[in-house]
This record gives sequence, structure tokens and C-alpha cells, in this order.
Amino acid sequence: MTSIELQEKSRIYRRKILEYIYKAKAGHTGGSLSCIDILNVLYNDTMNVNPENFKSGDRDRYIQSKGHCVEALFVVLADKGFFPETDLETLCKYKSHYIGHPTRKVNGVEQNTGALGHGLPICVGTALAAKMDEKSYRVFTLLGDGELPEGSNWEAFLSASHYKLDNLCAILDYNKLQITGKNADVLNTEPIADKLKSFGWAVREVDGNDPQKLKETLDQLPFEEGKPSFVIAHTIKGKGVSYMENQLKWHHGVPSAEQYELAISELS
Repeated sequence: MTSIELQEKSRIYRRKILEYIYKAKAGHTGGSLSCIDILNVLYNDTMNVNPENFKSGDRDRYIQSKGHCVEALFVVLADKGFFPETDLETLCKYKSHYIGHPTRKVNGVEQNTGALGHGLPICVGTALAAKMDEKSYRVFTLLGDGELPEGSNWEAFLSASHYKLDNLCAILDYNKLQITGKNADVLNTEPIADKLKSFGWAVREVDGNDPQKLKETLDQLPFEEGKPSFVIAHTIKGKGVSYMENQLKWHHGVPSAEQYELAISELS
């Protein structure tokens, strides 16, 4: 896709995220809006995965460790044809598979996630399996910055480096806010880049809400031969809606009718 096409996709995805969260009266609005540009570029430009090859052993794998922002993932999977978009009318409703975290009951979802710190360890095992089986597929995961302090992540960082998993790419949705406050106040993990480099990862930083810059960064994978790749994607929580941007209350806030109409008008 061209830069303009990717930007337009992000705008459409943001409108759909808001639409389905508003209808469901539940969802993680701010984080879904901050990470949607990343998912957009991954599924529309970077990864080799689609409904036709999803059962193939050679497909790229995407596991969303930041599982609570599943609305962003569902919207993209629907757009790519993994399931009819009308399915999302059942989001968070009784007996629906479209719940508040990824589940393998939804076509296109690789793993059940949502318990923080689980996604990256699964990806390390998956990437190691590719190496052992001499497969060429790549493994991608999206981490939330609020889940970064989980100890399982740091064990996975060590393991990925030890096994030289240059077929693994972890992307951090670095919007710098979590459910209870600023990351720096809850549990400061800076300097993230220096720590990951010391753990043996190749690190890049990018504007995570700029699809073209994300594309250019991910086109360089792997960043270094023999090292796993880590992308610090600087994003804005609630990106695209003026009154939601950088506002903690929109971590899982649901807009009122008036707020919804204002948000949609800003994204029109």
C-alpha cells in the first residue's frame, strides 16, 4: 500500500473501533486507538498472513500480547476477510466469541492472550520452533508499555537473545499511560532502549502513529543478523480524537452519544 492508502486505512479503522466500542458499551478505547497504525502496517504491508494461508505452516505469526486492546485486532481481521464484519455487532454480547481479549475461537487469532506478559514468551517459543524446523516464517508481537514490567517478559528477552532469534520482532505500543497512571509513576522501565540493547536485542525507535515511518522501519527487518528486533513505537493514547488524546480516563472509557458523534466527525 502507498503512504496515503495506509493513512486512509488507519482513519477508517479508528472510526470502526469507536463504532463497535460504542455499540458494545465496553472496550479499551485509548489503547486501541494508539496501536491501530501498527496493526494496519503489519497486516496490510509487512506480514505474510491472510485467510487463505492461515493454516499454512509457512505463514507469519502475529500474537497480540497487549490483548485487552482486542478491538483494534478484530477490526483489522474483519477488514482482511478472516470473518464477516457483521460478526462484530455481537462484540461483548452473551455467547459471542468476540469478547474483551483475543481467543482462538475467532478466525485469524493465533493464541489466547490478555494475561499480561504472556505473549512474548509464546512468540519466543514459536520463533525458536521455526529455527529448529528450518522454516522461514517470522513472528511478531505487540506489547503494551504497561505490561513491560512483567517478569516473564524479561525472561523472554534473555531467551530470544540467547537463541539468536532474528526471525522475531516485538513492537512496543509506547503511549506512556496505563490503567492507573503514567508508566513513569507506576513503575518506571526507562531507559527501555538501553536495557533491551544490553539484553542483546537490536532496537529501533519510530513514530508509532505514522504508518509510512512504521513501514520504513519494518521493511528493515531483521535489524541485525542473529539478534531479535525490538521496535519502540512512540504513540499517543486515544490518537485521532482530540478529547481522548493523552487522557487516562479513556484507557477503557466508552463515549456517550454526543462524544461519539464528535469523535466520528473528527475522523471524517
